[in-house]
Amino acid sequence: MHLDRRLARPGADIAYTVAGQGLPVVLTHGAGMDHRMFDDQARALVDAGRRVILWDLRGHGDSSLVDRRFTAADAVDDLSALLSAADARGAVLVGHSLGGNLSQELVRVDPAAVSGLVVMDAGWNAGPLSRLERLALSLAAPSLALIPARTLPALMARASAVSEEAVIRTTETFARMPKHVFLDVWRATVSLISPDPGYRTPVPLALVRGAQDRTGNIASAMPRWAAAEGIAEQVIADAGHIVTWDAPAAASEALLRILDEPRFAGRTH
Repeated sequence: MHLDRRLARPGADIAYTVAGQGLPVVLTHGAGMDHRMFDDQARALVDAGRRVILWDLRGHGDSSLVDRRFTAADAVDDLSALLSAADARGAVLVGHSLGGNLSQELVRVDPAAVSGLVVMDAGWNAGPLSRLERLALSLAAPSLALIPARTLPALMARASAVSEEAVIRTTETFARMPKHVFLDVWRATVSLISPDPGYRTPVPLALVRGAQDRTGNIASAMPRWAAAEGIAEQVIADAGHIVTWDAPAAASEALLRILDEPRFAGRTH
């Protein structure tokens, strides 16, 4: 889908589009990616009678980032502003990776703005962390900074996707972002992880991940998150972190099943 609308924001120009009718669903991509990672899912949702809002985070894809570093606070504010601009307050938020972390944060600070949350292959913002997990988080950005810019996109793509087609597409997408911006985006992702053992998501929640996702602690944290919230996670076979490209049909089917559940389908804008 072509992003044919613009939203002016401090230090950024946000590209987005709205398609279809019905329950609004906002699809937010992950770090270094762009809206195209949801192409198959967006079409499936529109065909199923949903109103889909697709956008690119600041500094990603068709959205600009001018004289400003990427921060999580700015990105969360962008998402909030997008809901208003697209007349989508009360939407279900679907977020992948960083998009899932940002969506979790918006639900935490403004739960009345959304009617549901679907997190795909993202860390649990409020989840407890072991000492080893804390250490890994603290070392992630410095470790990535040591990798040459010319090899970083392919290396990250191999760690994120499992199908050869998805690896190629992910490499090409990651390569569009300058390394210094990517490192800021990574730091922003880490900044959203803030353990809060007593917190529970105040809106309907669904969790989806690729069975072969080895990014961070997602494979171990998401089952713990599901147990804490009293829900069942949906695990998609033959998919890694970039689940929407590794297994596009299965990812679309999972989203449609979730949005058809009474706890999601019964809520309207």
